[in-house]
Amino acid sequence: MRQQAEHFGAIIKYHEVTNIEFQPGAHRIITDQGEYTTKAVIISTGSSPRLLNIPGEDTFFGRGVSTCATCDGAFYKDRKVVVVGGGDSAVEEGTFLTRFASHVWIVHRRDELRASKIMQDRALNNPKVELIWNSKVQEVLGDGQTGVTGVRVSQIKTNEETILEADGLFIAIGHIPNTQLFEGKIDLDEQGYILTDRRQHTNVAGVFAGGDVQDHVFRQAITASGTGCAAAMEAEKYIAELEG
Repeated sequence: MRQQAEHFGAIIKYHEVTNIEFQPGAHRIITDQGEYTTKAVIISTGSSPRLLNIPGEDTFFGRGVSTCATCDGAFYKDRKVVVVGGGDSAVEEGTFLTRFASHVWIVHRRDELRASKIMQDRALNNPKVELIWNSKVQEVLGDGQTGVTGVRVSQIKTNEETILEADGLFIAIGHIPNTQLFEGKIDLDEQGYILTDRRQHTNVAGVFAGGDVQDHVFRQAITASGTGCAAAMEAEKYIAELEG
């Protein structure tokens, strides 16, 4: 993709953006290696999954620890997996994983799910799904060759600990949009995602956004690419009108 972009004239700089000043017609991008002034900006900084920050999580990330069931679910055919979370995303991921896994534990900190009723019913009526209530995952267990072999879970009220012998851990406790750089500079929603109209425009003229930084629903490569394409087309149109 990089080579294709460069073939059509794109210049790629591997700089860290440290600040940005939105001034319609002359936006300033300040990096660790200099400044750029531009007529249009497309923000595509994405989002980062919330993690548990527990022992073993980093060690086995990508080797049994995942944040995307649709990406990695097929690797767990006829195997046991654990899902952490209690909202729509967690229950949807857990239900999706039953297409492949032989057993799915959903570990939730509370005694009831936050997911919608229809999502709850799907999970509760699925014979492959087992809910672990009032509990939290304390540690990811595994070894260098096999990867994840289980997770240590503690009961919040009693502190009683058990080990679930599982081959995978899917973390579904939400995402954090990478928008700290833009706070107070463009409109964000209550979760920190960039607000755009249907054509990827932000509230600042000449500033557009695409991908997971403004989409907290789908979070898929194909939808991110689509909104990125739309943002690029709108940016091109904006510059043409500006130069008029």
